[in-house]
Amino acid sequence: MVKKSLAGLLVLLFSVSLVHGHGKKQGGALNDLVRSKGRSREFSSFDTSSFEEVLHVEDVKCASGDDSKEKDKIVELPGQPAVEFDQYGGYVTVNQSAGRAFYYYFAEAEENKGLLPLLLWLNGGPGCSSLAYGAMQELGPFRVYSDGKTLHKNPFAWNHAANVLFLESPAGVGFSYSNTTSDYAKSGDRITAQDNYAFLLNWLERFPEYKSRDFYISGESYAGHYVPQLAHTILYHNKNTKNTHINLKGIIIGNAVINDETDNKGVYDYLESHALISHRTLMQIHRYCDFSPNVTADPKCDAATLASDVEVSGIDVYSIYSPVCTNPRLTGRPKKIAIDPCSDVYTKAYLNRPEVQEALHANVTKLDHDWEPCSDIIQNWLDQPSTIIPLLKEFMANGLRVWIFSGDTDSVVPVTSTKYSLKKMNLHIKTPWHPWLINTQVGGYTEDYEGNLTFATVRGAGHQVPSYQPRRALALISHFLNGTPLPSHSST
Repeated sequence: MVKKSLAGLLVLLFSVSLVHGHGKKQGGALNDLVRSKGRSREFSSFDTSSFEEVLHVEDVKCASGDDSKEKDKIVELPGQPAVEFDQYGGYVTVNQSAGRAFYYYFAEAEENKGLLPLLLWLNGGPGCSSLAYGAMQELGPFRVYSDGKTLHKNPFAWNHAANVLFLESPAGVGFSYSNTTSDYAKSGDRITAQDNYAFLLNWLERFPEYKSRDFYISGESYAGHYVPQLAHTILYHNKNTKNTHINLKGIIIGNAVINDETDNKGVYDYLESHALISHRTLMQIHRYCDFSPNVTADPKCDAATLASDVEVSGIDVYSIYSPVCTNPRLTGRPKKIAIDPCSDVYTKAYLNRPEVQEALHANVTKLDHDWEPCSDIIQNWLDQPSTIIPLLKEFMANGLRVWIFSGDTDSVVPVTSTKYSLKKMNLHIKTPWHPWLINTQVGGYTEDYEGNLTFATVRGAGHQVPSYQPRRALALISHFLNGTPLPSHSST
């Protein structure tokens, strides 16, 4: 038996999603990486033993004149409703010699901002914007109307529970840039973790009131790599250097890339169990595909997975029961619906408006292209480990809170994959599998493990959980930040 690596996984799922769509999505960017890695079938390792120094963070002092948060304060975004919280946007230098600077958007808490923790949100791809998805379509304070010009409030924004920081990384994503063009051909997991850490050190100098605040990192999709690698870097430097202390308390990742072998196998098992591919196709995949790393692909495996991709055509693979975008254009009259499959179109139009970029303090003169939800200028992805399980175990051993969640209608990184990955960790169950409730309804299912790791599903949610189930997502993050179990009775 030989391997069908990440390269063959979901090749046509991405193309299928574009048949009715309007451009690359977060999961589509992940599939691009999948394909490029599959050409060599090789994966890099990520040694985490004894906090071995895997990253050397240098050149992270703020540039002169780059340390005033007042210049980053956003008075008002075009078309926004009135709000009671402060918001900021701007650039933080992560490497002075290369001229790399990351764009951030920060929404302070609606109430009690001085008491609530600091939460960083990272989207995945790799190469997709946390401003496009996290801030404007998922958990941020606003959503874009279908006219692409005006905003409405998100009543379930996560800044009800925390001060929320959104980061566009690596360089080349969204408004983030480098003055050294060759940087765009050198992207990868290691440099992203290094630059994200440098960003945090500099950002905390600009916002010193958050230096000692409880800090949590969250994200989804390929941020299943970003979040743990940044957390690992913070832990290492907290233990071994005299750099600024970051008060990291935990991480939470959703529909996350965790372990290639189980991620791959779980996709096809999920598709068959949800009547999206035939049993015959699944049996062919089981027979001819070996999902372990660094094994040469079998043409019979390629044929079986191609058959799978054809069978699953015509749906939104990021949320298998949701409608697809069949009319990707702006509307003259603003409309607001619970789940709008064309929201990427509205967000892109809004963030490309000059007056919006000016209000955001986005330095568009550094960009020679339109702002895109997912970058098309990152040319290579140089390194990625085949698993981040050692990092999760490391966090548990060091007392961090670790939560993993899955929207159960996503077929790109489905709940089945995550369950297989957790099984591979050989964890001891503390609280067995059971439903969690919100307003007398089942919000999903959850299980707690010894070592402070919790797994939770979010019922009826796709790849971007807060987009599809915002109320349940807010309940989830609130319990995570509070360190309280998800309720098994109607108390939320």
